[in-house]
Amino acid sequence: MDFFNVNWLAVFLAALSGFVVGGIWYGPIMGKKWLGAVGLTEEDVQGANMGLIYGTTFFLSLVAAFVLAHTVETYGSLSFSTIVMIAQGIAAGFIIPAIGTNYLFSQKSRTLFLIDAGYWLLFYTAMGTVMAYFYAA
Repeated sequence: MDFFNVNWLAVFLAALSGFVVGGIWYGPIMGKKWLGAVGLTEEDVQGANMGLIYGTTFFLSLVAAFVLAHTVETYGSLSFSTIVMIAQGIAAGFIIPAIGTNYLFSQKSRTLFLIDAGYWLLFYTAMGTVMAYFYAA
């Protein structure tokens, strides 16, 4: 199988879905709590290079979506729910433990961990749902 043989529309739309989830999660749903948990103010955020931040974030979402698509392609014929569960398993089994470990050693708050862990679970659920739409048998 060719490493780059994925459905690129699925990759783009999955990345976009995760990006949108982030905008909603860190905006109206958890934005103020997250700012407090990381010790930033709205003025701090407004002073940041948001073009660079959003552009890089979307690029990284594309990378994650590509790897998810490649994973799904590797296994061939899978059901809709299996694809979503694979995506959720990536979040629950790899991403969340990794950030949890980092947050423990950097002494970040449990609140920040729960906010970010919730985001990653939703991010991968959204991407998995999009992938399942394109790839499910």
